[in-house]
Amino acid sequence: MTRDKDAGSRVLLKRIREIMAEPMAPQDRLDRIVGQIARSMVAEVCSVYALRADGVLELYATVGLNPKAVHQSQLRLGQGLVGTIAAGSRPLNLSEAQKHPAFEYLPETGEELYNSFLGVPILRAGRTLGVLVVQNEAHRVYGEDEAEALETVAMVIGEMIATGDLTGLSSTGIELDLAKPVSHHGKPLSDGIGLGHVVLHEPRVVVTELFNEDTDAELARLGKALSSLRLTIDDMLARGDMALEGEHRDVLETYRMFAHDKGWVQRMEEAIRNGLTAEAGVEKVQSDMRARLASVTDPYLRERMNDFDDLANRLMRQLVSGDAAQRGKTLPDDAIIVARNMGAAELLDYPRDQLRGIVLEEGAPTSHVVIVARAMGIPVAGGAKGMVAMSDSGDAIIVDGLDGHVHLRPQPDVEAAYAEKVRFRARRQAEYRELRDRVAVSADGQRVTLLMNAGLLVDLPQLDQSGAEGIGLFRTELQFMIAATFPRAEAQERLYRSVLEAAGDRPVTFRTLDIGGDKVLPYFRNAPDEENPALGWRAVRLALDRPGLLRTQVRALLKAASGRQLRLMLPMITELAEIDQARRIIMREVKHLSRFGHGLPLALRLGAMLEVPSLLFDLDRLMASVDFVSIGSNDLFQFMHAADRGNALIGGRFDTLSPPFLRALRATAQAAERHGTPLTLCGEMAGRPIEALALVALGITSLSMSPAAIGPVKAAILKADIGALRSLITARLETGATDHDIHAAIREFVDTNAIPV
Repeated sequence: MTRDKDAGSRVLLKRIREIMAEPMAPQDRLDRIVGQIARSMVAEVCSVYALRADGVLELYATVGLNPKAVHQSQLRLGQGLVGTIAAGSRPLNLSEAQKHPAFEYLPETGEELYNSFLGVPILRAGRTLGVLVVQNEAHRVYGEDEAEALETVAMVIGEMIATGDLTGLSSTGIELDLAKPVSHHGKPLSDGIGLGHVVLHEPRVVVTELFNEDTDAELARLGKALSSLRLTIDDMLARGDMALEGEHRDVLETYRMFAHDKGWVQRMEEAIRNGLTAEAGVEKVQSDMRARLASVTDPYLRERMNDFDDLANRLMRQLVSGDAAQRGKTLPDDAIIVARNMGAAELLDYPRDQLRGIVLEEGAPTSHVVIVARAMGIPVAGGAKGMVAMSDSGDAIIVDGLDGHVHLRPQPDVEAAYAEKVRFRARRQAEYRELRDRVAVSADGQRVTLLMNAGLLVDLPQLDQSGAEGIGLFRTELQFMIAATFPRAEAQERLYRSVLEAAGDRPVTFRTLDIGGDKVLPYFRNAPDEENPALGWRAVRLALDRPGLLRTQVRALLKAASGRQLRLMLPMITELAEIDQARRIIMREVKHLSRFGHGLPLALRLGAMLEVPSLLFDLDRLMASVDFVSIGSNDLFQFMHAADRGNALIGGRFDTLSPPFLRALRATAQAAERHGTPLTLCGEMAGRPIEALALVALGITSLSMSPAAIGPVKAAILKADIGALRSLITARLETGATDHDIHAAIREFVDTNAIPV
C-alpha cells in the first residue's frame, strides 16, 4: 500500500470521526457516513444494509440508489449479492456484478446502472450485523487498499449497531440482530435450572476509542504489548513447571507460534496505519479471522482458531488498563458465568450466593469445573459453541442443566415458561425440606439410611439443609483437583478436621485419593499417557505404587480424627492383596503417630469400594476382610457392560436395572448380610428415586447421593411398600426378564401406587 493510499484511508477515518463527534439524529449520521464514503472512494453508490432479528437485511442508508428504497428494500440471508456476503461473512469484489450467479435485481433501488461492486460484512465479535457496499458504473476491480478502508469503516458502523444507535429506525418495528434471541442445545452437565444475566468469565475488552490521533504512537503501543505477551509465554515455557506438561505445553507452543506470526502482526499494523487505535486494530483482525473461519468444521482447525482467539484477547488486555478486568468482578445477584472453559479453582473465586448457572463452550461431565459445580449444586450446560462471542455481559440468559439447553436473550414466553418450571421445582424443594427431619422408613416399615456425597468445604452446610444422616462418600481428590500444586499435609489435615467438626456425631467416610483415569492432576509429574485410563494406573493402584502420597494423606486423616472414629475407604480394589498392602501402610502411620505422642482416632474402620467386577467372584472373602463395603455403581456398571459412562453414543444404551446388574447387586447384599458387614451404595443410581427403590428392595438399605437427591429419594421411600416391590423384582429375576422389563415393571408399580419420583 502506498503512502498516498495510506493517507487517503486516514483522511476518510478522520472525516468519519468528525461525523461521529457531531450531535445529530442517528439516521442523519448514517446518511452523512455513506455520503462521506462515496466521496472519499469516488463511488457513485454507497449503501448500508443492517441485519434484523428475523434474518432479513434491510437497506438503512444509501447514496446513489433510490432514496425511497431506504427501510423498504429487503433481502434474506443468502439472497442476492448482499445476502451472500452476510451469509458467508466474506467480502465480494466484482467488476461485472450483474453476471454473478447470486445477483438479484431489486426494481425499487435503481441499481441496474451499476457494474462494479465491493461489499464487506459489518462485523462485531465475529458476528455479522450487516453489509456495507460501494458501486460504480464503470467496470473495475476495487483495490486491496479500498477494501481494507471499507472494512475499517464497517467496523465503525458495527459499533453504532452494537451500542443501539440505530434501534427504532426500521419501519417494520423489528429490532436489529444484536438483540436477537439465541437458543443452543448443548450437553447437560450439572442438574438444575438457572435464570439470570451473563457474566463473561474473561470479559472481552470493549473498544471505546476506535480512531487514532498518532499512528506511530499506536504502532509503538502494539509493539510493546506484543513484546510483553511474547515474554510472558516464553517465561511460562522456560520455567518448565510441572503444570505445563503434555497438552498444556502444546497449547503454549501454539500461542508462541501465533504471537510471532508475521502475517498477523502485519494485518494489525495495517489496520493502525488506516487510522485505528492499537486495540481497535487487534479487534478488527480478530473479528475478520473469526468470520472467515466460522464455517470451518475441521476440529483441529477449530481448536487452533480458539487458541488464536485466546491469544488475541490476551493481547487486547495487554493494551488496555485494568478497568475491563475490574468490571468483570462486579457481579449481578443472578450471575450466569459464560466461558469457553474455566478451571475449578476459578469457579471458587466467584461468590456462591450470586451464581445461578454456568455455560461452557467446551466442558465434559468429568471436567474438574463440572465436578465442583455439581458438588455446589450449580446447573451447567456445555458444548455451547460460539456462546462467548454472541453474549454481552448483562444479557438475559437461561441455562437448563436438565437437558443442556441455553437460551440467550430469551423471548418473554420462553422466560415465562422457565420461570414457572423453576417455581415448580421450588415448590417440590419446599416439600422435600419439610421431610428433612423425618427418618426414611418405608410404608411397610423398612428403615433406610440416606447419606450425602461431598468433597469440598462448600458442601458441608448441605448436611443440615438436606437432612442427610452423614457423609457416605467424601471425595478427598477434589481438594487436589482445585489446587495449583499438591496440597501440603497441614492443608489436608485442616480440611479433614473441618469436615468432621461439621458432621458432629454423624458418620463420615473418607475415600482415599482417587486420581488417575478421568481425574488427572495437571501438576502430577510423570503421569503416563494411557490409551484406556479408566482401566489403568489410578486410585489405589497409583497410591500403592507411590506410597508417599498415601502415607501423607493417611497421616493427615489420623491426626484430624483424633478422639473420633475414622472411616477410611479404598477405591478401585481389584484383589484382596491390595487391601492388605494398604492396611500395612496405614498401620505404619498409626504406629508412627503413636510413637511421637500424637492423638489418634478412637476407632479406625477400613473399608473397600466394590467397583471392579472381579470382586463379585470373591464376595465372602471381601466381606470378611474389611469393616464395611461401598458399591461404586458408576464404575461397576461401566466395567460390567464395557460401556464408557462418559461416551454420549452409548451413555443411555444399557439399563442400570438390567437383570445381570441387579443380580450382581443382590448377591453383594446377600454376602454382606451373611457376614454382618455394613454395605452402602454411593453411585449416581442411588440418587434417582426409581433405582433407589430397586436398591432398597434388593437389600441395600444405606445409600449415599448428592444432597439435592435426598429429598426426592426420601419422598419415594416413605410412600413405597418395599416388600411388595421386592416380590415383584424377585419374580422378574427368576423368570428370565429381558433387559428393560424390570425398569418398566417398577415404573408401573410406582405409577399404580402414586409414589412420587
